Amino acid sequence: MQRSPLVAVATLATACLLLSGCSRPTAAGQPQPASAGATSSSAPSSATSPAPSSPAAGSPAPSNPAPSSPAAPGTSAPKQLAAKPGQVVVLDPGHNGGNAANPTAINRQVPAGRGQTKECDTTGTATNAGYSEHAFTWDVSLRVRTALTAKGYQVVLTRQDDTSVGPCVDERAGIGNRANAAAVVSIHADGSLTSGAHGFHVAYPNPPVNAAQGAPTTRLANTLRDAMVAAGFPTANYIGSNGLDGRADLAGLNLSEQPKVLVECGNMRDSAEASTLSSAEGRQRYADAIASAIASYLG
Repeated sequence: MQRSPLVAVATLATACLLLSGCSRPTAAGQPQPASAGATSSSAPSSATSPAPSSPAAGSPAPSNPAPSSPAAPGTSAPKQLAAKPGQVVVLDPGHNGGNAANPTAINRQVPAGRGQTKECDTTGTATNAGYSEHAFTWDVSLRVRTALTAKGYQVVLTRQDDTSVGPCVDERAGIGNRANAAAVVSIHADGSLTSGAHGFHVAYPNPPVNAAQGAPTTRLANTLRDAMVAAGFPTANYIGSNGLDGRADLAGLNLSEQPKVLVECGNMRDSAEASTLSSAEGRQRYADAIASAIASYLG
């Protein structure tokens, strides 16, 4: 997603900002690669009850025609295992379907860490065919939740649906902090207009401002990057280095007191990558890689 702030509702198809892992040309202080190794997780199932933390619902989202409809996870529920003590995972699906209809709400300034303020949230980006980032992140997050719940992890989502507004970027960090999460992963897709730009990257806070943002977050970033590579996804050719990007300007990372990273799964404005991002099969591949990485990180 692009770095310029949201000015109007018409920016739905423009590149995302802030929490969404906005693009920038260079990055410094990348963590060293860790050993790779990821396996696929289970197929999706229907979403169970939503996470308790979410903003009040906003206006319905504008219509977003998609190359393929946002596939709802399947209908057969996996066998549930006993919850793993202290293994709370927070998934942060980027943006929300009601953001575009509520510019005043999402443009208000909120704390962003490191002495900064940022807009509450943005609309996110979309493919050239109109499939929205917020729909993508919601669908993938539900699939990851299904896989992790089946493995016995307790999963919390930062939003309950894809029709509300927000929550703001500072509250997204707050949800993970209050949950005392063992790992927090913010799920996004980028919207770079750079010609030929494609591939995923994992953003992490750099320099760290607390202990959780240091070694634990670096290990989470490496583990997620390695799982994405093992699943066959190429690293970004337009931002970061080797699929990693250290950032000091993302509120959701700056304010986190738990290990937290943000993954831009691919570039929605690249026609070839947009096809994968828009398909149910592609979204399942992303979900499998993310779930595998989190499970590997937590052990």
